[in-house]
Amino acid sequence: MYEDKELTCKDCGKTFVFTAGEQEFYAEKGFQNEPQRCKECRDARKNASRGAKEYFTTTCAKCGGEAKVPFQPREDKPVYCSACFAEMKAQSEN
Repeated sequence: MYEDKELTCKDCGKTFVFTAGEQEFYAEKGFQNEPQRCKECRDARKNASRGAKEYFTTTCAKCGGEAKVPFQPREDKPVYCSACFAEMKAQSEN
């Protein structure tokens, strides 16, 4: 069916592999064109359009450790660090 192809990135000029699995994914999604950029350049382009995210540092309401969050914490809502948030989410799914 599909075979790996070597393509050249239009931004940096490096060659990259368009794998058979990626080609199959593109076909399933109905994409007509092959990628024109390598993964690194695609990621850089995607991140540049998003702009820099501002993070706020606060104290985790559960463990008291440092929590960095992408929103301005409010006094009336608890904020959790990543580890405590994941732990609480896992418990609520059970």
